[in-house]
Amino acid sequence: MRKLFAASLFLVVTSVLAYAQISPFDMSGERPAGAPPVAPRLRLPTQPAQPAPAPVPVVPQTIAPQPVPPPAPAQTQAPAPAAPSTPAQAQPQPATPPAVRPVASAPQTGDFRRYIVPFSELALSGEYDRRSWSIYLTTEQAAAKARFTFTYQNAIVVAPEVSQLTVFINNRAIGQQQVGSPDSPSAVSFEVPPGLLQPGANLITFEANQRHRTDCSIDSTYELWSNIDPAGTYLSFAGRDAGRLSGTDAIRAIGVDGTGRTEFDLVVPAMEQPGTTKPLLRLAQGLSLLSGMPNQVFAFSAGSLPTAGPGKMGVLVGTAAELRPIFPSLPQGAESAPLAAFVTDPRSGSPILLISGPSWQAVSTAIDTIVSPTDRAPEIRRDVLTTQRWTAPDAPLLFADTRIPLSQLGIRTVDFSGRRFRTGFNVAVPADFYANAYGEAKILLDAAYSSKVLPGSHIDVYVNGNIASTVPVATTNGGIFRQLPIRVTMRHFKPGLNSIAIEAVLMTEDDAACAPGATASQAPRFALFDTSEFHMPDFARVGQRPNLAAMAGTSYPYGRNPNPTPLFIDRTDADTLSATATLLGQLAIMAGHPIAIEPVASPGVIGDRNAIFIGSISQMPATALTQVNVATASQASWRPVTDSQPTEIDNREALEQWRSRITGGALQGRIEAFREWLRRNFDITASSLQFVPNAEQVFTPSNAATLMIAQGKSPDGGGAWTVVTSPSAKDLREGLNALTTQMNWPQISGHITTYSSRTGKIESIPVTRFDFVPTDGLSIANYRLIAANWLSTNILSYSFLLVVLSLLIGLATSRMLSRLGRSK
Repeated sequence: MRKLFAASLFLVVTSVLAYAQISPFDMSGERPAGAPPVAPRLRLPTQPAQPAPAPVPVVPQTIAPQPVPPPAPAQTQAPAPAAPSTPAQAQPQPATPPAVRPVASAPQTGDFRRYIVPFSELALSGEYDRRSWSIYLTTEQAAAKARFTFTYQNAIVVAPEVSQLTVFINNRAIGQQQVGSPDSPSAVSFEVPPGLLQPGANLITFEANQRHRTDCSIDSTYELWSNIDPAGTYLSFAGRDAGRLSGTDAIRAIGVDGTGRTEFDLVVPAMEQPGTTKPLLRLAQGLSLLSGMPNQVFAFSAGSLPTAGPGKMGVLVGTAAELRPIFPSLPQGAESAPLAAFVTDPRSGSPILLISGPSWQAVSTAIDTIVSPTDRAPEIRRDVLTTQRWTAPDAPLLFADTRIPLSQLGIRTVDFSGRRFRTGFNVAVPADFYANAYGEAKILLDAAYSSKVLPGSHIDVYVNGNIASTVPVATTNGGIFRQLPIRVTMRHFKPGLNSIAIEAVLMTEDDAACAPGATASQAPRFALFDTSEFHMPDFARVGQRPNLAAMAGTSYPYGRNPNPTPLFIDRTDADTLSATATLLGQLAIMAGHPIAIEPVASPGVIGDRNAIFIGSISQMPATALTQVNVATASQASWRPVTDSQPTEIDNREALEQWRSRITGGALQGRIEAFREWLRRNFDITASSLQFVPNAEQVFTPSNAATLMIAQGKSPDGGGAWTVVTSPSAKDLREGLNALTTQMNWPQISGHITTYSSRTGKIESIPVTRFDFVPTDGLSIANYRLIAANWLSTNILSYSFLLVVLSLLIGLATSRMLSRLGRSK
């Protein structure tokens, strides 16, 4: 009996150990400290794992790509937000993924590499995410044999057996990879089919379908993410011919570096001489427009040749006599005629753009040959906002009542089997958009949901990360929506680019039970059809001054100036000139054309025109600071706090703060809760409960800030003055390099925006009093829309006007009735 019991016990222990060995789930978070990571086992259905072909990444694990057959060409791809941006009350916050470490990869000898991710970081989050943008390739690059490589790392909770990353080029899938790299970054390579790449724009798309390992709840979908490393994602072309550059195609194909940044290094020996500022800044705007990249910076110097590298272009500007000491092998034609051509750097062999001539007048002529293709008259209306280099397709500019299918906005028909579906598209509105208090757009939704979807599920619409509408699912047994109107408030719309997201939250009984393998189900629950439409109604159109959001969105009012814009620069050193070029380059992209400028030395010659002031605050004219409501005392007091500087604490102020917290904290909390309830349910704020807007308060920048952009009226009120300033020229350059990035630029708003380089925080002071500026769209109907929006914003004025009109109607009716009938 004892022998039988011992044998049974031995069999049970052996079975448990065998089961533990074959279990695919790896709780990496519970490994002992110092234990080596365990690579997850991926079961590939078609072939065994093989090492990825060259370039071979040096990583702890190598995952072979799973090839997929090329599908039929799909429709235009839809851009999707990098991460769900929702109110804290509505949805839980997703877990913050760790940064992906760059993975070294040794390219083959003679290969030319192009980094392709135009962001500092790229995260594909949730159960479904899709990101699309375009890159520009030269004829040599499109003809060369190419290989696509990307490096990624995903959350440990992503189930690798049912999660995939798919890469598309020009709407054709070139490969699909199971998501299975939670412990460390992994590099995956795909051959690009011959003939797929084309000279000019090429569409790159990443699509992620991810499922949770064990959890079926809606909250668990926020834990899913896959990070794409920009430094490990590139196209490699065979041969050195792909690196050849010539003509403006070379400028368009400059691309990005491993951090998503584009840099133009301009070497100008005579940059501080009078007369060179205007052509140099025109050149900077032309280069910015030709490349069209989202994160561009300009660096000026007067010395040696710049360092070559990916996403960088060296530019030599000057007369032949000025450039010969720096670049002895100048072409012979530079001494006799304007010259704009690419030459080879003798140190690195990389191309350098050379702009030269016998005089600076000839240099300016050479600059015009490069920039003139980007010129456009300010009065010519454009139909799209060019965004394809970071989000494709280009956003259409909507000026009036418009209905546009989502298929033209990049949305494609999708069948979805998960719990939370999210996709998005972009539209743009002009600078004189004025409908943020009463207007409503519509999404005419074509969609379907299965019989398993329970009541309580809902479809949400977000505008610029703010929830704008919710449609509940109230029926069972499934349903089909045909042109279902979803009203979208235009409260969160702003001039320029606007991102709209559609999210479907789907609940089922299977998710409540969450049986093993439930997350792997491929049965469709929801379908979104690209026949859905976005309807923008007529909206009020009138310019507002000041309005930094309009400047950031469409370069208003400087992009519409028929005459050159006065530009005040305190000095033309390398830092200030670099900062000015970076700012004007960004404004040129938003305007769609170079902005003509006129350098001035004093605000007295500007008059009542739109103008820009840029420089350190100590050199800024006091008149300009006064017009934008910035305290002139800031010229002496604004000094950024350094890390070594001790923080002074005012004991009296601290004591008062603690007293208010203890005695009035509860009451203040109730008041704030009541204000929030009024704002949320009735859109009533303190600013709306006043007859006349309060006057702007004089602003003093905090020492924590390192850059400030402020806008106000000109002395006579006929123009807008914008002041861009910092405590020093170095802070000005670093601040604008950071603020003009694609991630930070849309946050500029109000009449004052500040940026802190220490914290990366951007703060804006909203506009409390502004002036209307008539535009081209004024009519009786437009005046009615303007009045409707203004009265919706000023509730007391509307109520007072309503009471006065009611009294007048009553008096008129009484007087009329007294004259009628028979008196007693």
